Amino acid sequence: MARFRLVALFAAVLCAGGCMRGCTSPRPPIHLNPNMDLQPKYRAQAESAFFADGATMRPPVEGTVARGELRLDVAFYEGRDADGNWASNPLAADEAVLARGAERYAIYCAPCHGEKGNGKGVLWERAQIQARDFKEPRLLEMADGEIFNTVTNGLGLMQGYRYPIPARDRWAIVAYVRELQKR
Repeated sequence: MARFRLVALFAAVLCAGGCMRGCTSPRPPIHLNPNMDLQPKYRAQAESAFFADGATMRPPVEGTVARGELRLDVAFYEGRDADGNWASNPLAADEAVLARGAERYAIYCAPCHGEKGNGKGVLWERAQIQARDFKEPRLLEMADGEIFNTVTNGLGLMQGYRYPIPARDRWAIVAYVRELQKR
């Protein structure tokens, strides 16, 4: 019986100690391992007396490129070559590229441009807003790089798809649009 009382008393003290965790105290907490609690540091965008410009955040070292962001082939990522001329599609319009282009087109382009590329997608059906018909003479004459640039950066009411669609898939969409223009 004495053992039961001892265990019950210990449990009560433990519970009471747990209930006091939300209380505030003017005394600082006990640091068993203070080496990480009291380290000298600056918060982002705070002032700093350490650097001459007074800023905490430092600019990246000149020439630094984030991992996965090295873009040496300007024509592939921008749609223009080094001279500023529109690039041609670097992907061969084979079956796999056209299938990928059709898949991405159905997700990102068909809601506005329609499945056939005639500009009468869901947007036309619901709001009577017509996107460009890919068989317009001006669009038939556009260079592949110009279409790629439009998909990348958008034009008019069309948003750009630089971030949601990788560059290779944007070129696949260009190949598929060219295929739609032939039909």
